[in-house]
Amino acid sequence: MSTNSTARVLIASPIRQSPDILERFLRSLRLLERGDLNISFMFIDDNDDPLSRMLLQHFVHQEPQTFIQYAAAQDIYHRDENTHYWNDHLVWKVAAFKDQILEQARDMGCDYVFLVDSDLLLEPETLLHLIKADQPIVAEIFWTRWQPDAMAQPQVWMLNEYSQWEQARGESLTEEEKAVRTFNFLEKMRSPGLYQVGGLGACTLIRSDALHKGVSFAAIPNLTFWGEDRHFCVRAAALGIPMYVDTHYPAFHIYRDTDKPAADDFLTRIVQRAQLAAKPPSMAQVSTERQPAKTGITLSMVVHNEEHRYLEAILLSHRPYIDQAVIIDDGSTDRTVDICLRVLGGIPIRIIHNAVPRFSNEVLLRKQQWEETIKASPEWILNLDADEQLEARFAAEIHSLTAQTEVDLFCFRLYDFWNETHYREDGYWQAHRVYRPFLLRYRPGLEYHWKETAQHCGRFPDNVFELPHAVSELRIKHFGWADPQDRQRKLERYQTLDPEAKYGSQEQYASILDEEPRLIEWEE
Repeated sequence: MSTNSTARVLIASPIRQSPDILERFLRSLRLLERGDLNISFMFIDDNDDPLSRMLLQHFVHQEPQTFIQYAAAQDIYHRDENTHYWNDHLVWKVAAFKDQILEQARDMGCDYVFLVDSDLLLEPETLLHLIKADQPIVAEIFWTRWQPDAMAQPQVWMLNEYSQWEQARGESLTEEEKAVRTFNFLEKMRSPGLYQVGGLGACTLIRSDALHKGVSFAAIPNLTFWGEDRHFCVRAAALGIPMYVDTHYPAFHIYRDTDKPAADDFLTRIVQRAQLAAKPPSMAQVSTERQPAKTGITLSMVVHNEEHRYLEAILLSHRPYIDQAVIIDDGSTDRTVDICLRVLGGIPIRIIHNAVPRFSNEVLLRKQQWEETIKASPEWILNLDADEQLEARFAAEIHSLTAQTEVDLFCFRLYDFWNETHYREDGYWQAHRVYRPFLLRYRPGLEYHWKETAQHCGRFPDNVFELPHAVSELRIKHFGWADPQDRQRKLERYQTLDPEAKYGSQEQYASILDEEPRLIEWEE
């Protein structure tokens, strides 16, 4: 259905929520872009906190087309920083609430019903974008760490209760094959697009044709799957209704109280973006003029979901000596790009966004980084990752490297930090004993070629040593191994992408999780 006609949409949610999270949720709803839609709201108030009920009443004054149905809150629903605790009675109570909402949408003659859980925050474009997807059932993606130390996962799946890999009927898969397919599925979910899935929930737009075919959250008697969304999806599939997930505007899930600061950042970004759209951008935002050269250095970097890692501190350390920056955003789903633009404000910067991450075939990514960097007509290219920081004295000594005319390539030693203050040194971890190329004077006349390997291909073309080169005693701190969770994720990535260690060392991979590695304190 086109949004050019006045479509009627019911936005609805059963609500049993703490006031601080509920206030953020309601604020997010009011920030939704509406176009010419006829919007109504419906909330089933199952709250046991008077302030939460007051917030819903205040919302009615702001949005007169709001229906509130009161429920007797007799049940205990417990959540903490570890997880949310559901029992069978609560699940089917919520299922009944959702079916009441579907029935209300049918009675009102709605073109769409948008079911949104009350701990989600939505991008303003979400509703209009889901309608434009023109599918009978489509959800907007969000990501959650279901356990504090677990990997973030989306609320969609392909098979059964929560299997996140594709598998044909009758096809037999090994555990390794399942792991590879799960990795590919999750990478696809991080890429903006519209994808058919087998299960979804919590942020779901249902079109009227699906409504009238009989979709429902009620329990299917001969199915033991846990959760009302799974029964909804099985029923939809049995009715021949396809289900899709959109990944252009990921919602934010306030799953724990510790998520609230990031939730506030999410809302602040939305408001600031709306304010910028309402007035002409400043000269600092639109200027691409080359500023007076500091060192002639172009920072070249690949980033991917760096918001909660080292990116801000790393970029701040680079600011004093770079002339411009070229950054490949390899499919980030967080605020990585915002950080780059903010921290490097006033410095010419080009950001190239990959909708589909390329790191699983690194040589393609590094070639892209190189091609985009040389488009900026660099004099010197400083090629560093988002977790690599030059030692403090670099800012004072860099001019002596870039001012000379005899050497075109400088190599530095890189130290693998295992925490904030110590680097690792043992039989498998001694990268700092080797000098590697990081700073290159670009010579357009040289024909460059690459080491064609999917992993460990090098960040510069393979033949840069044909240029005059030298070593420097300046050092690089690499924080990519400094967090235990990062080490675990890297090991899993190597096991998935390089299970036979074709591009690395199986022994080194195995040593990543050594409990007592040999660490040496860093000295500036």
